[in-house]
Amino acid sequence: MTAYGVSSMFFHEYTTEEIFSFAAQAGLDGIEYWLETPHFWLRDLPADELIACRRDHPEIVTFTIHTPVLDLNPCSINPDVAEISVAYAVRSLEMAQALGASVLTVHPGRRTAKRPPGDADRARFDHYMRALRAAALKDTVTVAIENMEPAINSLICTPERMREVLDDEPWLKFTLDTSHALAASEETAMQYIDLCADRLANVHISRAGNGRLHLPLDRSPVIARILKKLRDCHYPGGLMLEIDDLNFGKPLSAEEKCAVLARDNAFMRECMEPD
Repeated sequence: MTAYGVSSMFFHEYTTEEIFSFAAQAGLDGIEYWLETPHFWLRDLPADELIACRRDHPEIVTFTIHTPVLDLNPCSINPDVAEISVAYAVRSLEMAQALGASVLTVHPGRRTAKRPPGDADRARFDHYMRALRAAALKDTVTVAIENMEPAINSLICTPERMREVLDDEPWLKFTLDTSHALAASEETAMQYIDLCADRLANVHISRAGNGRLHLPLDRSPVIARILKKLRDCHYPGGLMLEIDDLNFGKPLSAEEKCAVLARDNAFMRECMEPD
């Protein structure tokens, strides 16, 4: 059954308890919790508080985790940065297991220089995959790697490359970021589904346009077509709204953010209904 959720970073300035309450208020039943959510990240990762919030909000049925990425890069040319990035990804998987998350989304990393990835970058990526693979085979959490926006130094930003990685790593699943895909084209977003739907475990849903990523859905015909394609291929996982609140041009109150989510939630549910 499809779950409709939101990334915790849309409410980055609020407490974990407030984030759960706001998601429920917007009629959502899922949360993708970024470990870098400030209230959690800057207070030494209080897992007991997060577990308590889950217990206190049974209406939030689907709970996924996003590994730390904001200043980490598992494929960094700096060996210390690469080492700590890989270690955090493995630690995130252990935390996801302890917190009862169903999916852990990870980023693939990137070449440090803004140049096409070479053999050394691919070797660092392979090391990253080996570390995650060893940890994933011990746990029940699904690990899903996310497609990135088109960039010269990106390791995974095409449907063909994603399929190649999934074929090389049978244990690994796929998180589709529609905004990243739409930064290339609508056709690219559709190709990700065509090529990788059999491994799809999570979807970050938002628009792209005018050089901006992670825009609200706003009843977009493009998003409607993507959602209906997901529906028609019987995608059973979560649709996690990943919206950047800085795209609104002014700070939004909690009530305004909940209203945005409620509108997009209604739109998603409408698109996923049978014709």
